[in-house]
Amino acid sequence: MSDSELQSHHEPEDFSDRLALAFTKFARFFADTFFAGRYGHRAVVLETIAAVPGMVGGALQHLRSLRRMESDNGWISTLLDEAENERMHLMTFVEISKPTFLERLLILFAQGAFFNGFFLLYILSPRTAHRVVGYFEEEAVISYTEYLDHVDRGIDPNRPAPQIAIDYWKLKPDATLRDVIIVVRADEQHHRDVNHEFADELTVDKDAPHAK
Repeated sequence: MSDSELQSHHEPEDFSDRLALAFTKFARFFADTFFAGRYGHRAVVLETIAAVPGMVGGALQHLRSLRRMESDNGWISTLLDEAENERMHLMTFVEISKPTFLERLLILFAQGAFFNGFFLLYILSPRTAHRVVGYFEEEAVISYTEYLDHVDRGIDPNRPAPQIAIDYWKLKPDATLRDVIIVVRADEQHHRDVNHEFADELTVDKDAPHAK
């Protein structure tokens, strides 16, 4: 994967984009402050939140398609697949990092607050909601790149990959944490590009069924 692909960034084009980016940077500051270099524990908490947008977007697009009696053009399955993929990220890093009681408590409150906020945002502006996810995923790619660097430098041990990851991504039986981080980062890159594309589509065609 080239550096340009890893560092891909959507430049804000209007107030909606700038708002989405500002919120993402605020969330990144909080994550950096709370977790510092504990990337495995960061992944557990953030993947719990990351699995929310796809489920919310998929459900609302499903209802919109039913209500308007129009095709969703593949949006629903794409978003639900994203939610499931992010959930598998969580299941994997739970095995690796063993979250503490405090982190489990943080997950409880963070997920509840984020679900309700994102649900409302998606109703008001699906475009902004997808842009937020796109920026979230940009930060996720950066975080997993930093995590990979920690493993390569021996700061975090390159332990064997959990069986759940080997089965899900069809990794080699002797796969390691490094292999897991690489495939998870590739997933996040894909989600980044898809959500920015969805936001762009809604920008071009504000009368599209997905926007209502």
